[in-house]
Amino acid sequence: MPGGYDLRSSLSILQHGIQDPSMQFDPGRAAGCWMAFTTDDGPVSLRLDARRRISGEGNDSGPDEGLVQVRAYGPGAADALAAVPGLLGLHDDWTGLDDADLTDRLPRFILRARRSHRDVRLPAAGRVLDFAVIAVLGQKITGLEAKRAWHYLVSRFGTPAPGPAPAGLTVPPTGEQWRRVPSWHWHRAGVDHSRSTTILRLAQRASALRRLAALPCGDDLTSRLMSVPGIGPWTAAETTQRTHGDPDAISVGDFHLAKDVGWAFTGEAVDDAGMVRILEPWAGHRQRVVRLMYLSGFRRPRFAPRLAPADHRFH
Repeated sequence: MPGGYDLRSSLSILQHGIQDPSMQFDPGRAAGCWMAFTTDDGPVSLRLDARRRISGEGNDSGPDEGLVQVRAYGPGAADALAAVPGLLGLHDDWTGLDDADLTDRLPRFILRARRSHRDVRLPAAGRVLDFAVIAVLGQKITGLEAKRAWHYLVSRFGTPAPGPAPAGLTVPPTGEQWRRVPSWHWHRAGVDHSRSTTILRLAQRASALRRLAALPCGDDLTSRLMSVPGIGPWTAAETTQRTHGDPDAISVGDFHLAKDVGWAFTGEAVDDAGMVRILEPWAGHRQRVVRLMYLSGFRRPRFAPRLAPADHRFH
């Protein structure tokens, strides 16, 4: 990876909570992680380790480079290895955002974050079914509830990761496996009927969703995702940010994002329309700006109780 690579900061957007059964980062500051998922050829475990080659080391006389050692295990190993450049964000090009015309308008805290996190890339993980399901689980509930539901369902209906994977690493369910989840387990996971129905619709379209991974970012991709009943703009954006590394997708309709952007850029909360206006100068890079906002350490002041978790298990 020319110019360095921050594995943890780049790929953390793909992990659905620290207890995500399908993805585990090494503890502490160690730069490595495991992933488990399904490819066209079957399940795979992927091990990624970040290394740095310093200028002048060995036969290398060029600039410092971020090296990522990748090992794959299982029937889907070859497919997974072929997709690694996209997964790591190798083609994620930030040079447009670094143009003077755009940087001159960025707040200082965003510029500082850019200087501190130049090795961050937006991953394009593919796996549209997995990330669309994760997004649907997060509709209209707290992040904690959504992460618990993902952990519960993947742990029970996924399959153990192949190869020398750590204990508990699990391949998320395939479309067929999602379709076989009994109704009472949706309730035990805290997933209401509306969201479970949408996930089942996604599962029925698993083959078509795999083909969407090859489409470029843009309106066509978004409209195809939103053709599935139950998938709206927020869910589509949350999905393509991860599946395609969409540099411009922002999650309109998010419970927190507009308020966060408003406070970070203007010192007061705004609604979705206000957020869109604030980010308009960086159209084409709005997701990059949002990522830098959160990487900067910005946290919005809290003046009211947080959204309380709802319990759907007994309804």
